[in-house]
Amino acid sequence: MIRVGLRDARAHFSRFIMSIIAIALGVSFVVGSFCFREMLNNQVDQMMGSNADHDVYVRGSQEQKSDDDSDSSSISLSTTTNTYNDIDTSLVDTIKGVDGVESAAITTSTSGVLTLVAKDGNAVATMGSPTISVGLSEGTWRSAQLTDGRYPENRNEIALHSFAAEQSDLKVGDTTTLVYPSGPETVEVVGVFTTDSSQAGAIIIGLAPKVEEELYQQNSGTNGQVKYIGVYGSANHGEPLSEEQQQELADRINKVLPADAKATAITGDELRDENSKSTKEMLGFIQPLILIFAVIALFVGSFIIANTFSMIVRESMRGYALLRSVGASSAQVFSTVIIQALLLGAVGSGAGIGLGWGMVKLISWGMAEMGVPLSGSVSPRVTDMIVGLIVGVVVTLIGATLPARRAALAPPIQAMNETVNPEPSVVPRAIIGVVLMAIGSLSWLLCWRIAVADGDPTPWEAVNSLGERLGTGWTLALGAAFVVIGMIVTAPALVKPTSAVLGWLPSLVFPVSGRLAARNLVRQKRRTANTAAALFVGVAIVSCLGVVASSVKASVSGIVDNGLKSDLIVMSNSGQIPDNAIDKIEQVEGVKSVSCNRMLLGITFDGESVLSTFAEQPSLFSDVFEPVTEAGDPDNALRSGQLVVGEAIAEEHGWKVGDEITVAGKKISIDEEATAKAQADYQAQIQAQIQALQTEAQQLTLKGDTAGAQKKASEAQQVADDAQHVDPSTLVKMEETETHETMTVGAIISNSFYRNVVFMNDEQAGKLANKQTMYTVTAYVTAKPNADTTAMRKNMIEEVKSFYVLSVMDREEYKSTIGSIVDQVLMILYALLALSIVIAVFGIVNTLALSVSERTREIGLLRAIGTSKAKIRGMLAIEASLISILGTLLGLAVGVAAGAVIQKAFQADGLENLAIPWSQLGLFLLVSILVGVVASLPPAHRALKAPVLDAITTE
Repeated sequence: MIRVGLRDARAHFSRFIMSIIAIALGVSFVVGSFCFREMLNNQVDQMMGSNADHDVYVRGSQEQKSDDDSDSSSISLSTTTNTYNDIDTSLVDTIKGVDGVESAAITTSTSGVLTLVAKDGNAVATMGSPTISVGLSEGTWRSAQLTDGRYPENRNEIALHSFAAEQSDLKVGDTTTLVYPSGPETVEVVGVFTTDSSQAGAIIIGLAPKVEEELYQQNSGTNGQVKYIGVYGSANHGEPLSEEQQQELADRINKVLPADAKATAITGDELRDENSKSTKEMLGFIQPLILIFAVIALFVGSFIIANTFSMIVRESMRGYALLRSVGASSAQVFSTVIIQALLLGAVGSGAGIGLGWGMVKLISWGMAEMGVPLSGSVSPRVTDMIVGLIVGVVVTLIGATLPARRAALAPPIQAMNETVNPEPSVVPRAIIGVVLMAIGSLSWLLCWRIAVADGDPTPWEAVNSLGERLGTGWTLALGAAFVVIGMIVTAPALVKPTSAVLGWLPSLVFPVSGRLAARNLVRQKRRTANTAAALFVGVAIVSCLGVVASSVKASVSGIVDNGLKSDLIVMSNSGQIPDNAIDKIEQVEGVKSVSCNRMLLGITFDGESVLSTFAEQPSLFSDVFEPVTEAGDPDNALRSGQLVVGEAIAEEHGWKVGDEITVAGKKISIDEEATAKAQADYQAQIQAQIQALQTEAQQLTLKGDTAGAQKKASEAQQVADDAQHVDPSTLVKMEETETHETMTVGAIISNSFYRNVVFMNDEQAGKLANKQTMYTVTAYVTAKPNADTTAMRKNMIEEVKSFYVLSVMDREEYKSTIGSIVDQVLMILYALLALSIVIAVFGIVNTLALSVSERTREIGLLRAIGTSKAKIRGMLAIEASLISILGTLLGLAVGVAAGAVIQKAFQADGLENLAIPWSQLGLFLLVSILVGVVASLPPAHRALKAPVLDAITTE
């Protein structure tokens, strides 16, 4: 029986081609997801080993939960992980005195704050990768090697990573512009360096350590404190320490750390493992996302596999009947089909493994071309290949089981005579499908009620309890699963009525071809429904995403049109607008007011932090944004120094209008006493050095060594000259003081964009924090009455041109910008889902091929009585188009319904308006007709290739 199965597989290999393609595409997603995840993990490990390469790290000893880890030792990837309290920078001196310490330095990096201007005058940016600054000098970063020039020594000098130098076309000696948070400054490139690993497209800029420390502290709102102090050990003469050596050095450092320092030393390996783990977890969403498409592709492919084996079983039925007649058992006949399935699954899986590997290599190449080079390995592991093989074979076996069962259980006499049993009634399936869809619809209804209800979503306590446990996410997902499965189960019962409706127009225009095509669909309702279901799944997901995307853009447009009052919006590509830019914007003719969204860091309310706290001008609600008020008067509250709180924040903390809240922050100021002492100590140190050198010069003069005396005198003069040019800021000592203000909740607003935000005015914010620690995220510009906004925008663009990263948009451009972001995200999803639709096209080809095979005599008779080849082609084209339209219409119906439910579920979070993209859905319908016509060509060619007499007499 094995030989029979293998012989049949060879005989029907051409039938397997499309199934092999379907399996290969599905398996490629599975293997590709594993390869891509491993490539990212390998990249992370490489970068952690290179970028966090100190032997020991000293960090805080008190664990804190935080989403802000921008200063992680991994300078290229920020992570969401457990963080620890800051430690004092003065610990560096203590650590340097420990036996075995070669060097100790503050390790900070700042991401997304600076912008480098390329040689051509444009800002340097790469796809999705940040611009990162690091403090760089000799010995501060072991994995960095200078290839040209030297390290920077002051604010006007920078060193560039080789990739940044390549992207900017800058070299040592060039001058360029570096945009700081305070504004653009001219800098000179004094060095170029490389690192031991690829930096995944990050633009890395080396600053003088003191400059980077100031930038970091300004960005983080801290003073004299950092997250980490990095330590290199001396045991291996500059080479990395072993794990045991790291632990020994960490133990020695821990012994000398002051008890009140709240600091602890850990090994570099420990920190690298922690950061690698958290970063990999953060990137972990990518693999499940790809696997979702793998499941879709394999699910759709299973229909094609089932139809392929139905076709093979039908063509081989007489052979199976003969086997049964000579004594073969049902199990043996069943095994012949399963052997073919195993072979098909193995071949398709093998092709899929290679395709998945190639897909990841192509992605890696594409990302490198777009400026994100990755050096992680893309080769699949043995376990990846085994998983891909098992998945492909199992899906193939599932698809082949029913046809194999049919071959095994068909009575031999009936199979010999090619008679078939009438198709069972589809009514039971319809009842089951309707019940499943009803359950799914009720789940969606509960999801909607949970989202919009103020209190219990339903009158039934049991349902309310279930809804509370599930929430909107699970009810939405369960509803989608039940509706999709229910529609697939019900589809055979829909074939006859829909074929009558959809076939009316073709029957009217093409009386013969149209009627025959419509009747042919009803012959095998299950087969027709299964083929349409393959297309239904892809179209349902695509149309659902289309509705969500249109709703997002419509909601943004609605908010801008109905709530936004300002005429122009200024945004920064780096996420921050320099204060100097705001000054220039305010000076443009025609400007009435400029309202800045300034994000406040480190602010707590009754000891608890809030995700987003903003300092605003009093003109926010009068000139910029129309608030949706739940309680109080937002405009008056902001002007009078009260808090304006988003509805979600108020509910979370139980706040109401009139409540008094203790708001705490931190302010950094110059410590006059410490600064004076530092200056006096420095002067004393310089005087001592000069005095010592002069004494040596006098002694050499007395000994008659005139040359030596002159050399010492020159050294003393050089020390004095250097002291004259020292940067005064290095002697300024800062102090950090905690600030507390009791503030009243003056209003609660429910605007979707601001439900999780707390507003206070600039005056109150200035009492809590320094202005330089407030990030201006967006600036809203309101024009004076009758001002020419077009001319004002043109002048404003010219004024901020020197900042390189600022965009000045009118209201329509603002809406378009947000809409384009949505479209860019969806384009990737559309491209992946298009593969499932391609697989569905193969399914239609397979179904028509099977139908043509079953109707060989019928088609021969039609040709014998004078039906032209064009009419035969037209009949098959109409038949394929009707299948495509059926699947598309079902997909559109379910997809639009799912999109509408998603919009209702997230209405309170900003998805306020439901928008159905009718033109896009209409395009899907037209494409489905084209898909049907194209899919009909191979079966039509096969039907017309056979001579008429051979077709009539075929067995």
